[in-house]
Amino acid sequence: MAWRGNLSRAMKELRILLCQTSPSSSATRSFVEKNYKDLKTLNPKLPILIRECSGIEPQLWARYDFGVEKGIRLEGLSEAQISKVLEDLVKAGEALKA
Repeated sequence: MAWRGNLSRAMKELRILLCQTSPSSSATRSFVEKNYKDLKTLNPKLPILIRECSGIEPQLWARYDFGVEKGIRLEGLSEAQISKVLEDLVKAGEALKA
């Protein structure tokens, strides 16, 4: 879980898109509810944007240096899988800097 503190070193912005009511976004909503505070505490200067829109499919977007962005669809994933996706995005950001 040490990667959670490296979010701000690996990326410039984290965006989470989800629907407030749809079943496809339920795991994403739960992930945000359980993890936002911890992620923000460990990365106070990193913009973590939660965008809610009716009917949208859940997605996670990371913006890195030089405008590079990577997006992942979260539909059908569990909270643990969403956490793994975020960890992989952090590792991808660290690899971009090497």
